[in-house]
Amino acid sequence: MYVSVQNEFFDFSAEVKKFSESLENVGALVTFTGIVRGQKSKTLDYMFIEHYPGMTEAQIKIIIEDSFKRWKINDALVIHRYGKLEPGEPIMMVATAAQHRKEAFEAAEFLMDYLKSRAPFWKKEVVNGKEHWVEAIAADETALSRWR
Repeated sequence: MYVSVQNEFFDFSAEVKKFSESLENVGALVTFTGIVRGQKSKTLDYMFIEHYPGMTEAQIKIIIEDSFKRWKINDALVIHRYGKLEPGEPIMMVATAAQHRKEAFEAAEFLMDYLKSRAPFWKKEVVNGKEHWVEAIAADETALSRWR
């Protein structure tokens, strides 16, 4: 298990290579990278993400441990950035490894749904110079509810 909450930019390809080097008896490696998106109807200047250091990492580790109990996965990785992020930059990455693809995909989806809805991150968007906090949307809650 690897968890990193960091301000620094990460290289997706390098992280996948590093993660996969130590894997054994794996037939599936699923990865997802979330990217700061611009909006068609508005101009996103940047996004600012805050978190509670120490608590954030601990909560992510707990949910990864839960994914190990739910699915037969060999390993998991979560990287999540904080601070100022520009459109097009990576926000987060999830990777899961398993003997079979079904477990790897489901565990990755579970981790992504948790990170989107429950991980202790707070997002503020700056659009045309004006700040506003991003609130959870119903679709994210619906996605998370299927894992209960």
